[in-house]
Parts: sequence; structure tokens; C-alpha cells
Amino acid sequence: MPEPAIRCRALVKRYPPAVTAVDGLDLEVARGECFGLLGPNGAGKTTTVEILEGLLAPTSGEVEVLGRRWADDAAALRERIGLTLQETHLYERLTVRELVALFRALYRRGRGVDEAIRLVSLEEKADTWYERLSGGQRQRLAVAVALAGDPELLFLDEPTTGLDPQSRRQLWDVIGDLKARGTTVLLTTHYMDEAERLCDRVAIVDRGRVIALGTPRALVAAHVGQEIVEFQVEGGARPDDEAALRALPAVQAVRRAAAGWQLVTDQVHVAIQALLGALAAQGRAAAALSTHRATLEDVFVTLTGRRLRD
Repeated sequence: MPEPAIRCRALVKRYPPAVTAVDGLDLEVARGECFGLLGPNGAGKTTTVEILEGLLAPTSGEVEVLGRRWADDAAALRERIGLTLQETHLYERLTVRELVALFRALYRRGRGVDEAIRLVSLEEKADTWYERLSGGQRQRLAVAVALAGDPELLFLDEPTTGLDPQSRRQLWDVIGDLKARGTTVLLTTHYMDEAERLCDRVAIVDRGRVIALGTPRALVAAHVGQEIVEFQVEGGARPDDEAALRALPAVQAVRRAAAGWQLVTDQVHVAIQALLGALAAQGRAAAALSTHRATLEDVFVTLTGRRLRD
């Protein structure tokens, strides 16, 4: 088996006097895969990524990137990785082509400037000043800059946060193309649809630890089920509702939602029919009812009792 692109064991990062951002995290990313780190703000995602990028030193634990260690091979590693931060600010009065050329000059070998621009579909903006680019174009330029050295491993820290839907999908296409070319990508994101579309595997991180690891589909199947029924009852919830809901046929799990309940089921038609029948027998009715396929967001709620944006 080839060595992994990333391997860390018992990774810990503490900040005095008593903050533990990363708490014994274990992680392994295979070469050529798109790997997602998911979790709420404060979960330790960005701290973990900054350690892997060589920007922070861990308090303890072992880290290997592309088979090397930052303490011994920092210069060589920087030639082989690319990264985009949560926020990127570049020189406002330089053009797209000038900025990519500037960063390309930092590497002994890499992609041609025009090739990097073409990979992120910014050819028509090549001679446009940075200050005149839209938010989505700036994010794609940040990726082009990260690709200037033709990295084997690309770190993308929440690259689509704050973008409009069209810009997000354009950046998804860029990441998909890189993945098809065999580039290893480590992605952090708050967007579950993004992780499910792009990532071969994901790790859900909470309070500095990995609490679930696997393919998006496998995690949903293992921890949630196939469908979620969300509903509210006229007159509000009752103390004995939860036990009654758990007893319904085809219901695998029950949890409180913002203003009602969620039922986890793999037979949504059976669960809904049983739910409506039970409410009618009590002389009650559903004030609102909806269904959706289970997602990674539901996995996180099931495991932690919180939503990713809480």
C-alpha cells in the first residue's frame, strides 16, 4: 500500500491557560482522495489543518505529510503542497495573471501561469485587477494561486463560505477537476451538500476529536437511516409524546426538533401513516409535516445533539 498523504496520531493542541483545541485526534488521508473535515465553529478543524499545513506546531502527537515531518523537511514540503485560507486578501492593483505569476515564482517547478488560470476558469479575467473581481472570482483566484506550484496535496479551508450558489458550484467544478487529475484534497466545510458531493470520505470533528469517519453514504446509513420525517403538532408537544412516537412502526429513532419532532425511518410511507393515525386517535392533528433524505447534518445531530452551525 502506498504511504498516505496525511497521517497524524494522538494530535493535541493546547492554548494556555486551559483551552484544548485539538484533543488526541487521529487521522489518515489516502493519496488521491478528497477528504472532508466537518464540524461546528470551535470544533478544532482549522487548528488541525494549520498544524498539517505547518503553520502551527502541535503541543504533542505525530504528524506526517507526504511521508515527511515539518520539523525535518519544511522547505521540501512547502514545494509539494498548496493551501487556501478561510480569507485571502491579495494585492488589489495587480491583475489575475500578475498575481498567479507572483506566486508561481516562489516555486522551483510548477504549472504554467495560463494553465493555473485556465484550471479555475478565469481566462476572461486574466487582465483584470483583483479589486474588480467578484467574491466567487476571488475565491477561484485563491485556488489558482494555491495551484501555482502544482501541489500533490491541496488544503482548502472553507473555500465556499459566503459565496452565492452559482459561485459555489463553479468552485465545486474546480475541485472535481483537481480530484479527477489525482490531486489529494483536504477540505473543511460547513456545507453538508458540498461534502456529500465532493468528498470520498469525511471525518466529523467535535471538541477536538474525530467522532465519526467514513464515506458520506456509509455514515448516514450507520448512524441515521434513510429518511427524516419532521413535524409539529397542533397544541404543542406533550410529555408522553416521545415514548409513543418511538413505539410507532418503522420508526428507528426520535428526537426533538426546533418546534416539534423528527422521526428517523427507512420506510417513510409506513411511518407517516402510523403517525397520522396515532394523532387522529388522540384527537390531534399535525400543524406541519415534511420529509427529507437523511444527510451528514443529521448524522452530526444524532451523535452530538447539536447542529453544525450551533
